Amino acid sequence: MPIHDLPNPDSLPNLEQAHFAAPDVAQLEPAEPATHAPRILMLYGSLRARSYSRFLTEEAARILTRLGAEVRIFDPRNLPLPDSAGPDHPAVQELRNLSIWSEGQVWCSPERHGNLTGLLKTQIDWLPLESGGVRPTQGRTLAVMQVCGGSQSFNAVNSLRMLGRWMRMITIPNQSSVPKAWQEFDDDGRMKPSPYYERVVDVMEELVKFTLLTRDRSTYLTSRYSERRAEAAKQVSEAEKVAARI
Repeated sequence: MPIHDLPNPDSLPNLEQAHFAAPDVAQLEPAEPATHAPRILMLYGSLRARSYSRFLTEEAARILTRLGAEVRIFDPRNLPLPDSAGPDHPAVQELRNLSIWSEGQVWCSPERHGNLTGLLKTQIDWLPLESGGVRPTQGRTLAVMQVCGGSQSFNAVNSLRMLGRWMRMITIPNQSSVPKAWQEFDDDGRMKPSPYYERVVDVMEELVKFTLLTRDRSTYLTSRYSERRAEAAKQVSEAEKVAARI
């Protein structure tokens, strides 16, 4: 088998060297580490009176609070369908502000027709990748959960993972899927002791750990060559326009 020399790393003619460099390990250490409690936003996907995705979300919120997190659960009842109202709608503004406030999120959906519900997708669809230089999801951690009416399935959490990647979130490895959810909660909506409950504890614990590890480093972790290059080109173009008017 022939042995090939490695290509010359200095021969990258398509790169603008001013915006390209090896990652600086020193930047992993934040100048001023955050000391406040991890901020977690939670979304659920059903409006039923006995909504098991809401019950699971509330149970996870109790666990997160015991783990030292500050938790907000968004109420989606007044959220309009995407494109049926403007971004100035009060419920849309509330959701976006909560997402900007958050450092991590939990998305929990029932599995309906083999996938997540439209209600949860509506909430995600109202969160833009960027708006006015602010990114409501990028760099935040994400945990995904689902409840099933029958046997255990992972269709909804798999779809939620795909959405999390698309929204440029740090989706943690662990996840929760609760089969026959109607058996796992008591009359007051509290989750009964079981291995499924213990898995929820595991997922929330992992979410808090990942949030603490990444929240001070999200800007560094999400910095991209293509975006740095585009921003520099935009600044040059604006400078040229100003110079032309003088």
